[in-house]
Amino acid sequence: MLGAERRAVATRASDLISLTPGRTGNLSVRRDDRFAVTPTGVAYDRIEAPDVPVVSLAGEQVAGAAAPSSETPMHTAIYREFEPGAIVHTHSPWASTLAILHEPIPPVHYMLALAGTTVPVADYATYGTEALAENAVEAMREADAEACLLANHGLLVTGEDADAALETAVNVEYTARIYCQARALGTPVELSAEEMGEVAEKFESYGQDDE
Repeated sequence: MLGAERRAVATRASDLISLTPGRTGNLSVRRDDRFAVTPTGVAYDRIEAPDVPVVSLAGEQVAGAAAPSSETPMHTAIYREFEPGAIVHTHSPWASTLAILHEPIPPVHYMLALAGTTVPVADYATYGTEALAENAVEAMREADAEACLLANHGLLVTGEDADAALETAVNVEYTARIYCQARALGTPVELSAEEMGEVAEKFESYGQDDE
């Protein structure tokens, strides 16, 4: 069941090690009305595909030997609302710093266009709750963004697949870092909505076509 998606979770989970401390954070990959998600409390470099839980969009675990991530309600809500192919949640330090300040990440670098014009902040709620899931959905919907900061918590991003979601997470964290550094030296200059829109269009055809 969802063999390719479970292998993707097991394979790409180790990439979270550089983005989030210890066993925090999580990764999931969706197909139709089910998704494979990292198991709770398992070191990322020890996850094997047969252990990866599979959860329905109704919130029911339908496969996998291990219990799913504690943030499964948030993944479920995001998939229901936006239908991305994958979700990454991290506690990366610079994004988490701005989440603690309850400050969105503004369009100070064009790479943020992978996530939208601005990365908004979702209101605080206890981790693993339906309230947190609802807050994340609301923040992303209002900002028309593919990512959001979770107040006093961390970062949530979406993508068409695991590779895209991880790339966006890396670029959001990078933008958060240089934004904080720029603020320490002066007043950051933001790109306009039009400038960010032009970048977003260019990203649609960026890279090499598959032969």
